[in-house]
Amino acid sequence: MPAGTERLAGISALLASLLLLLLLGSCGTGGEGGGGGEEACDSPLVGSLPPPSFRSSSQLTSSHGPVFAKVNRREGAGGWSPLVSDRYQWFEVDLGRRTCITAVATQGRYGSSDWLTAYLLMFSDTGHNWRQHRQEDSFGAFPGNSNADSVVKYKLKQPVIARYLRLIPLDWNPSGRIGLRLEIYGCRYTSDVANFDGSSSLVYRRSARPSWKAMEVVSLKFKTHKNSGTLLHAEGKRDDSLTLELYIRGFLHRSANTKTPSILLLAVGSLLDDQHWHHVKLQRLSTHLNLTVDKNTRQVHTPADFYFLVQLSLGAVQSHGLQKPILSNKNFHGCMENLLYNDLNLIHLAKRNNHQASVVGNVTFSCAEQVSVAVTFTHSQSFLQLPGLTSWSSGVVSMALQFRTWNKAGLLLTFNLLQKGGTVWLYLSEGRLRLQINKAGSGLNDGQWHYVELNSRHDHLSITVDTDEGGQPLIECLVFPSLGCPAQEGSPQCKNPFKVFQGCMRLLTVDNQPVDLIKVQQRLLGKYSHLQIDMCGITDRCSPSRCEHGGRCTQSWSTFHCNCSNGGYRGATCHSSKYEKSCEVYKHKGNTSGYYHIDVDGSGPIKPQLIYCNMTEDVSWMVIRHNNTELTRVHSSPDRHGHLAHFDYASEEEQLAAVISQSERCEQELSYLCRKSRILNTPEGAPLAWWVGGAGPGEIQTHWGGALPGSRQCACGLQDNCLDSNHYCNCDADLEANDSGLLTHKGSLPVRSLVLGDIQREGSEAAYRVGPLRCHGDRNFWNAAFFDKETSYLHFPTFHGELSADIAFLFKTKSSSGVFLENLGIKDFIRIELRSASEVVFSFDVGNGPLEVRVETSVRLNDNRWHSIRAERNVKEASLRVDGFPAAVHEAPADGHTQLQLNSQLFIGGTASRQKGFLGCIRSLQLNGVTLDLEERAKVTPGVRPGCPGHCSSYGSLCQNQGRCVERVIGFSCDCDQSAYTGAFCHEEVSASFKSSTSVAYKFKESYEAKRNISTSPFSIYSDLTLRGENISLSFRTSQCPALLLYVNSFHREYLALLINKHNELELRYKLHGSRDVEVMGSGVTNLADGLLHTVTIRRLADAVTVQVHTRTTHFTPCVTDHHIRKTKA
Repeated sequence: MPAGTERLAGISALLASLLLLLLLGSCGTGGEGGGGGEEACDSPLVGSLPPPSFRSSSQLTSSHGPVFAKVNRREGAGGWSPLVSDRYQWFEVDLGRRTCITAVATQGRYGSSDWLTAYLLMFSDTGHNWRQHRQEDSFGAFPGNSNADSVVKYKLKQPVIARYLRLIPLDWNPSGRIGLRLEIYGCRYTSDVANFDGSSSLVYRRSARPSWKAMEVVSLKFKTHKNSGTLLHAEGKRDDSLTLELYIRGFLHRSANTKTPSILLLAVGSLLDDQHWHHVKLQRLSTHLNLTVDKNTRQVHTPADFYFLVQLSLGAVQSHGLQKPILSNKNFHGCMENLLYNDLNLIHLAKRNNHQASVVGNVTFSCAEQVSVAVTFTHSQSFLQLPGLTSWSSGVVSMALQFRTWNKAGLLLTFNLLQKGGTVWLYLSEGRLRLQINKAGSGLNDGQWHYVELNSRHDHLSITVDTDEGGQPLIECLVFPSLGCPAQEGSPQCKNPFKVFQGCMRLLTVDNQPVDLIKVQQRLLGKYSHLQIDMCGITDRCSPSRCEHGGRCTQSWSTFHCNCSNGGYRGATCHSSKYEKSCEVYKHKGNTSGYYHIDVDGSGPIKPQLIYCNMTEDVSWMVIRHNNTELTRVHSSPDRHGHLAHFDYASEEEQLAAVISQSERCEQELSYLCRKSRILNTPEGAPLAWWVGGAGPGEIQTHWGGALPGSRQCACGLQDNCLDSNHYCNCDADLEANDSGLLTHKGSLPVRSLVLGDIQREGSEAAYRVGPLRCHGDRNFWNAAFFDKETSYLHFPTFHGELSADIAFLFKTKSSSGVFLENLGIKDFIRIELRSASEVVFSFDVGNGPLEVRVETSVRLNDNRWHSIRAERNVKEASLRVDGFPAAVHEAPADGHTQLQLNSQLFIGGTASRQKGFLGCIRSLQLNGVTLDLEERAKVTPGVRPGCPGHCSSYGSLCQNQGRCVERVIGFSCDCDQSAYTGAFCHEEVSASFKSSTSVAYKFKESYEAKRNISTSPFSIYSDLTLRGENISLSFRTSQCPALLLYVNSFHREYLALLINKHNELELRYKLHGSRDVEVMGSGVTNLADGLLHTVTIRRLADAVTVQVHTRTTHFTPCVTDHHIRKTKA
């Protein structure tokens, strides 16, 4: 994305509202861009129209003709009904001129059982090249009637400017026929129009001394059948220029200087050569440039000295009064209307011969449109069959057409070679045009119009591709000794061996004669099925792209796909992050220290970052390094006024701010070693050294490591132990000293720069170190609430996940059912619930009817252990995942409603309807990457308690090697005291290597003689240590036999010994009373001196002893009455 885009979020929202006002204000007497005071645009338009204004595909009788289809009228048969009730019928109204249409109302045929239940609306300026009207979320069908008498009025969400309206029935009363009466609501539409023929232009020149303006706006509407051409060229005062150019798939917006090459700034829009009106708005706001095409807005940053406009040329590039356009092959060919520069209507000025607006070439002030009839192949069963000509019998065949499609494969045409007895198949495969095994062209599935001409004469066949684009025709010739239809196993008939074509065709010619597709539509020529005639219904599903986080969008006729491989995201729209939000989460998945990608806001806009996670302690530290974490020395110099150091962090600004915000604690070491280099000098004076820290550019900080913000002290000043009591820092004593400590105030972190001012004196010397930023504790991960009543719930503001919504949380419960979450709209809703002890259901409705996504688990979920849920809904699919079980996925309909429209509060742990709520704990609830603060809301909500203890039941298994799980207020820790391992999960082995003459001794108690001259002993807590039982675990590897492994003794000559005896058998010896003989216990496990690792566990409680070697366990009962090792020594 261009630099500066992130800083324009507020401007972008403002532009959206301005654009909405502009479009809504385009109807009425005020015209395009009109101001306030316009007439209400809701007048009925049909009643006063003359009979020739009504047309239809057919009529049942003359009394059922289209002229009788007026709302609340009873003439004729009381409305229109076609001869046959099918989806190929249509009803058309000519309003006489381009009109602003705001609403449509339907009614059934009077006194009958004939009415529509669903229909499509088409609009056109010419009566050809129809365009289907779609609602905001691309859903095309409109609801009809439920009886013949009631009137159902549908108000269009955005007004439509058109002369012709065509209604196409989709469904009707199954007990009757198609029946219709219609009313159209709207008002007059006025505009100034200019037509450019490809060699003409309109030039506007500002006054001789134009004043600089902070904001400039150019807006217009255009229509064209060409996919290239210059729309607008603006020249600035300093030879800057900016060109808005129509090129292939959309706009290329170029900024150039006459002495430097053009630079591509951005590209917006798609399928703009469809001969329909498109709205363009170009706005310069200081150094920000915003380009809007239809409803798609992009922003870019321009140089500060860029001066926008001295001269503006439309339709071609005109420069410094030249009468001949530059780059004439890229001039615009089409119509423009309502061309506004700020408040000036430039077309209106040109029509009045204003001296600032001049016309170059043949510019006319009406729109001359090229009429071409296209046909759309929408379905897998779509086809068009035309009769062959008599010339074909002689082997001469000539065909030509234009097509456009998104699909890589599809059959374009096929015909028989009568003389050779074969069949020709012309088809697309992998975006290339192929004729059986021969190919021509490439990249033909780009959505653009492509020209194909095929000629067959005797034994010669040629294909020509895109000759009208100025390039050399691509021709491939071959001889067909015979062509046969590819054999189909088990079927003697010839079948289409290729995928069907889905796309548009136009300008069909057979033997150089154009095919009249209107006759085809009237069934007077050929045959067809599942076609839309006189329109190209191609849709660019990638403009604007629904792929998030930089995902690359590709498409076919019916759907789009997102390639998420370039980022850290996944899913159908690259919405969900692949990574966890903190080191804390990685730790609780059983991971150990290392580098991990951290995505602090999940599916939010902040990019993932690679961070080192230190998990060697009870807490998990996120360590973010910068460019200089080493001790840096600064030597004195009389020529230096000071030393300035900047610290550049590996993470971006947004990432740093989010990490600091969500962490329980952050710290950063700030150390200063000094000799005659002061920090604060005096408590009241100006500081000689300071640092800058905090969010954004940061603020000057005068406290030092270990002190409080704003204190103007070092750590020694806070502790009142500085070398000089008259100062608050050791270095201010002007001696060799050290002021070091940790900065822990999150609002002052991270350290961004450091300034040392007292280094120019003779003998001055200093060294500093700014450590990495370290943060631990994920406040979001442990944020939890406990619901102890079925009627209790938490409520939050409405959830806004119109096009993409992901919800993730953890729960634990003993109940077998309950609602986790619910948010309602007028009709739409979203809900996640525990339907049974082993089933979770994610349900929602976006206007296509309720849909449920279910996951059934093989284990019960009401086991009072933590379980995870992640639900996601986007325009492509809905998915639900529970723990590690396979996800359930439901695809969304290709042309259904897509926007989730909610308006109630969001309920957590219950519902507004007081259905059975949830009993248990919900934790770490995140909606579109934002964590809801359950604990804070629970503090003021009856029946809900903040926090949720009891994590060891879920995470205790992470403590390995006899490590003990210990509950904490937030989370848990592993106690490794009774284990031969250490680390966060008792997973790091504590080991030593011994030679035959070495050993390690641990003394639990010193003898009286050794400690009689000291008052205390660090081992005094063990002074009366008496063992009634032992738990001993160790691993060893040796090749020596015999070998003593472990020896524990006491001051009473009692001992325990673990050894490998001379027979290579593991042996345990106990002597639990000084006057009794030793007890020898053989384990029966031999051959242990084999150089391999063996694990031994010994457990004794009173007289019961168990020895386990690997998986083999041996039990003993010693023949002793004293079961204690008294006063253990070592």
